[in-house]
Amino acid sequence: MIVFCIIEKVRRYILMFILLCPTLFIFPAAAQTTGIDIPFSVKKKIEQILYRRGYAVSYNKDTKTPNWVAWHLATAHLEGDAPRPNAGAFHEDAEVPAPRANNEDYKGSGWSRGHMCPAGDNKWDSTAMYESFLLTNVCPQSVNLNSGVWNQIEISCRQWAAKYGGLDIVCGPIYFNQEHDTIGANRVVVPEAFFKVVLCLQDKPKGIGFICRNMNENKKKEAYVHSINQIERITGYTFFPHLDPLVSEQVKSRGNLKEW
Repeated sequence: MIVFCIIEKVRRYILMFILLCPTLFIFPAAAQTTGIDIPFSVKKKIEQILYRRGYAVSYNKDTKTPNWVAWHLATAHLEGDAPRPNAGAFHEDAEVPAPRANNEDYKGSGWSRGHMCPAGDNKWDSTAMYESFLLTNVCPQSVNLNSGVWNQIEISCRQWAAKYGGLDIVCGPIYFNQEHDTIGANRVVVPEAFFKVVLCLQDKPKGIGFICRNMNENKKKEAYVHSINQIERITGYTFFPHLDPLVSEQVKSRGNLKEW
């Protein structure tokens, strides 16, 4: 417990130093132009940052899955004429090195291709829709989870974006400290769970998080609610690192569906 407290204090001091001295650090220019506040990790991660029309992704060449995917869900993005393609629209991402995930890896695996940034958030633009089907935006996901509570959470986010005028969202896989299952010839690593954190700065600022085990179970989304602080401790990420510290403490310390 003492060691955890020390690590947590060090993490907060490092983050505060970065926020107070931003000129000493180089942040990707695209992160500024897109307005996406990408997660910060004290622990070094294997990643390749890719900026898409509708989201940013931290890709991990070892797992062949994203570390995280982040996007701003604006009210204007809830409408559009870009049709959702059929399942054949999933495609390899040529911007990441081989070996990389392809559709053959998923065929017959028993796992679905689970969107991180969902197609339903990208119907505002045909390019955004197309890029949401890149396999760098996808993880092996339980069929029941993909079509069940994960989908329910996605729908709730769109309802909240319509209600409040926009949200900032980050989600991704969680890998436990154990051996992992893999699928396909490219050995795409299967996550044990998934996280999603949601930030609303409109009206009264608030935040909420979810952690879902990657298995076939049928529970209501209320069973998966966590605070953003809890998810930061589990994942090792600081989400929305450029928030005002007082606002950050307010939105990250609570996770209550009734506030939404």
